[in-house]
Parts: sequence; C-alpha cells; structure tokens
Amino acid sequence: MIKCSECGYENMDGLDYCDGCGAKLESPVLHGPAGSTAAPQSSPSAGPGPAHANEIPAVEGPSSAVGAPVPAGPESSLPPGPSDEHLASEAEAAPDKAPTGEMSADATAPASVADAVAAPFKVRLSIIRGGRRGQEFELESGNNLVGRWDPETGAFPEVDLDADDPEAKVSRKHALIRIDAAKITIEDIGSLNGTYVNRQPRLQPGSPLDLKDGDEIIIGKTFLKLSINPIS
Repeated sequence: MIKCSECGYENMDGLDYCDGCGAKLESPVLHGPAGSTAAPQSSPSAGPGPAHANEIPAVEGPSSAVGAPVPAGPESSLPPGPSDEHLASEAEAAPDKAPTGEMSADATAPASVADAVAAPFKVRLSIIRGGRRGQEFELESGNNLVGRWDPETGAFPEVDLDADDPEAKVSRKHALIRIDAAKITIEDIGSLNGTYVNRQPRLQPGSPLDLKDGDEIIIGKTFLKLSINPIS
C-alpha cells in the first residue's frame, strides 16, 4: 500500500495519484524501506525510468540503420556522374555533326542559286540622251537599282544617274531592273516623274515589265538604251 502524504489515504500499489485527494504519490522506492522488494519489482514495469533504461541499448539499432543509408547516398549519387558525362560527350559530339550537315547544305545552296540566276549574256545600259551621252552601266544578275546616290536615305544604286541629272528629275530610288537567268524586267518603285519603256504609257509602280535588246528606257529626263550581248 502507498499512503498519501497529503490526506493520509492508503492507495493500492502501482498508483501515481491519490484516489482520495488526487495528489501526486511519492514513489515507495525513495521514501519506503530499503529492504522492500515489492516496490523495486513493480517499479520496473510501471515506472518510466527503467523502461527508458531498457530502450537505451535499442538506440544502437537506429544508429546502425542511420549509418546504413550514409554510404548508400554517395553510391546513389555516383550514377548521375557518368550519365552527365555521357550526355555532355553526346552534346559535344552533336555540334560537330550539325555543322557538317549545314555546311554541306549551304555549300550546295549558293551553287544552285547561282545557276538559277546566272545570265548567259551581258546586259548594259547606255545613255543616249541627257547627261553624259555614251556613258555605260553594266548590269549584274539579280536586282539593279536605278536612281541617285544618297547615303542619308540609304540609296546606293547600281545605275547611279546623279551626275547625269542636274535638274534632279530622277528619284533617289527610281526603278528596279532585275536579271533572273534569261529574263530581264523593269519595275517602277514609286518614282516622282515616272518610268517609261519605248515611250509607252507610264509604268505602274509594282508592275514589272519584260525587257528585250534595244529597248529605250526613260528615267526622268535621261534616255537610256538596253543592250544584250551573248557571252561567247
């Protein structure tokens, strides 16, 4: 029996609180006789102290379990290393292959374009009236701008009539002559004074007209003649 120190009520062994007043009961091990064996036998099963004492060696189990994943961590991190190196080697190898394909495609593209636009003849414009009579301009395959040179507006014509147009009747970007293979066309690109071929009605801007050898082209007040000479 355990006697309550507050109210004197005698409680059954193994209780922590008094049934009479609810006060905390003192352990019989601390205040009871040293030779009492009943209290030590009951306290290991009910008291928290011995229970924790028995669990202390069990902590080694978790510690070994915690130690087990530690080596597993580096081992699990090892595979990404080789895979990253493998991916890096593939990424380095990919650019080496890509330029090879691109270079081969680019190498053939200019040749095919050149074959498509190359003209089997030489084309010239010569001034027959106004400006420097007899002045010639050799045209190139592709686009040939006719106008007056003006860096402020970005006009850099292949046929520069600035020296032949003292009255500024020729627009900076007046007309466009295009040579594509065996076809030659002229197009007015919004000039102020218009473009005329063989003294026919004024060309409508954005409407190309086919040209042939001997055609007369009027740009402003400058008269030009188109000459087509086959390449021997």
